[in-house]
Amino acid sequence: MTTPASPAQPVRPTLSAIVITKNEERAIRRCLESVAWADEIVVVDSGSTDRTPEICRELGVRFHATEEWPGYGPQKNRALRAATSEWVFSIDADEWVTPELRAEIEHALRKNDRADGYALPRRSSFCGRFMQHSGWWPDYVVRLFRRNAGHFSDDPAHERVIVTGKVARLREPLMHEAILNLEQMIAKMDAYSTATAQMKFARGERSTLLSALLHGVWTFVRTYLLRLGFLDGREGFMLAVANAEGSYYRYLKLMLMAKRP
Repeated sequence: MTTPASPAQPVRPTLSAIVITKNEERAIRRCLESVAWADEIVVVDSGSTDRTPEICRELGVRFHATEEWPGYGPQKNRALRAATSEWVFSIDADEWVTPELRAEIEHALRKNDRADGYALPRRSSFCGRFMQHSGWWPDYVVRLFRRNAGHFSDDPAHERVIVTGKVARLREPLMHEAILNLEQMIAKMDAYSTATAQMKFARGERSTLLSALLHGVWTFVRTYLLRLGFLDGREGFMLAVANAEGSYYRYLKLMLMAKRP
């Protein structure tokens, strides 16, 4: 008597992991090794001067170098255009996928529930502490989508994935080492406040000194009180202050842009 054959597992659709980089030698290996199970990995680099290109090529990814920096959204769309799989998973260099998240992603792709994209909760650390509040958890971000149904907004900062169709949610978190230390926090604050101020200026928005002050105060109140940042201890207070400063400088830079010739 023969034993009935077990039903065949559904075949997982092909998946491309895409990453943009610049001088990410400290974190890029962890990121790429966490998505090594994807059918292809595409890295688009904007002029790294450290070992990032060497590490990427050592790991056998498809590596593309660009000379200019068009902004986060346009650069990620470059990586998206280089991808060839049916599905795309966008991951930043300071993020990584756990075995549990990998299993959930592969299960979601196999079950074919007619979703065109998936939002993942992102668990981020600030100066060594994984935040539980402060607006940082759960921080749902769309990162997994059908290649022919999604693209990135053209925003130079705070870009997002735009999906045409149904977006479902996964449960396992994407890990994110957001801020290592105060020096990195200050550098990111300066870069992002400039980029977002330029984006707002191009859209016709303007600001005043009073507006900058009010935005800063409101951001602190929202992060530390309304989003329970005080429950994240001293890091929650530090993050609330950093968010407030970033908002203040964003609108202050916007005000000053209007005064330039």
